[in-house]
Amino acid sequence: MNKLLAYTAALLLALSASFLFTSAASAAPLDYNGGVYNEYTYEEYVFVSGKPVKFSGRVTVSGRETDTQRTETYRYTLTGPGTKDKLTRSVSYVTDIDEKTEKGQTTSQTSVKSYSEKIAIDTETYTLDDYQLSQGTVTDNRPASDYYSGNAAGRKTYIQKSSGAPVTIHFSGRNVGYENFWGATETQIIDSEVVTSGGTFSVTSKVSDSKTKFLQYEPHEPDLSSFTGGYARISEQSMIGEYVYTQPGSSVEQTVQVGQERVPLIERLIVPKFRDLNGHWAKEDIEQLYALGVFDDSSTFFSPGTRMNRYPFIVGVMKAADIRVLEQPKKQKTPKKAIFSDLDPQEKDYLYIESAYAKGISKGYSATKFSPNSALTRAEAVAILVRALGLEYRAPDPGYHTGYVDDSSIPKWARDSAYVATQIGLVYGDANNRFNPTKALTRAEASALTIRFLHFMEKDLKQNYRDDMLFFQ
Repeated sequence: MNKLLAYTAALLLALSASFLFTSAASAAPLDYNGGVYNEYTYEEYVFVSGKPVKFSGRVTVSGRETDTQRTETYRYTLTGPGTKDKLTRSVSYVTDIDEKTEKGQTTSQTSVKSYSEKIAIDTETYTLDDYQLSQGTVTDNRPASDYYSGNAAGRKTYIQKSSGAPVTIHFSGRNVGYENFWGATETQIIDSEVVTSGGTFSVTSKVSDSKTKFLQYEPHEPDLSSFTGGYARISEQSMIGEYVYTQPGSSVEQTVQVGQERVPLIERLIVPKFRDLNGHWAKEDIEQLYALGVFDDSSTFFSPGTRMNRYPFIVGVMKAADIRVLEQPKKQKTPKKAIFSDLDPQEKDYLYIESAYAKGISKGYSATKFSPNSALTRAEAVAILVRALGLEYRAPDPGYHTGYVDDSSIPKWARDSAYVATQIGLVYGDANNRFNPTKALTRAEASALTIRFLHFMEKDLKQNYRDDMLFFQ
């Protein structure tokens, strides 16, 4: 559940003059000031004096959350380039949360609870006299990824100590973001009008916070070893931003930029030892999934050319995307009944199948049969992945053409998924531009498709929510 003001108490814990970063998935800018941070330093530009002044230092974050409300408090102690430049700020926000479980969505409303701020630049001091804010967010909670969007509007009024004149900042903005196991990005854009006794000017702050996980092959050089190499999962976080501004009496736009990165987190994964993959086109994809624990085959032979069945593919997608699984009741007086007659609730990984069905990722072959051991077709695989992403409704209105030569052979239930999967690069047609919806996938083909699914969550969403928003808007 991500918001413009993300609940960062679990992410950041004040340690004297530094941040402490944890591995939680959320990523979000702090507050509404366009600032960026890493483990140790926070920095932002301040325009209250009519020109950009860069302040940096530390921020402490605290808060608490219930099912219906969240409070957050940010305390800043920053210094500027001059010996007398100093910024102290304390602001608390309260967010009311409304979880609409039946819709799979969450809405929230944020306002200011308390505030204080004093900015000293050269010999002048500005004191925050009033702060008003209204901000709303909607989050669409999909199985493999959450997507959210918010809007904010507010006003800050400072009093200039030397003259007693007000400096008023009117601002409005928006934020977009997503969060899944493989990445999280939030981009915030705030447009401000600064009204001073010396004139009016504008400032637009753009800032994006991104967290990404990816797999990296690490060779094992010694010849006398039981393995030749393995994979590490690397978690990275970076923030980039810029301020586009004018100055009193001028319409010329100028730009200053900010950016911070954290030290990557490295996790070594189990080593794949399949003996039948040397020279195979899908070797890297298969070994990556095995390293992630998606395949738990005890055999040293993967058999990449054999068919992939529905049951292991669905379990693999759930594991690869880290989709939450329904919990088995601790105290159950009667044996659990399977959701389909051809499933066994005592079978290993059964809860992954039940969870996938409950979340709308997979469907049965009939009202009573799931057909777990049936061959997985291209149409089924694509539908499962697109439903997990929650993107099936992004297809055009009914009546569209998918663009494939065999468009008419694509089942109605898979058409939207086939169209969307093609648009986002999950699947392509064959040499004759045929989709081949009933073609059974091999274990190698299913592995390659799953890796493309993970890359979409890792790379493509980040591109869309960060680079496209910052550089192509």
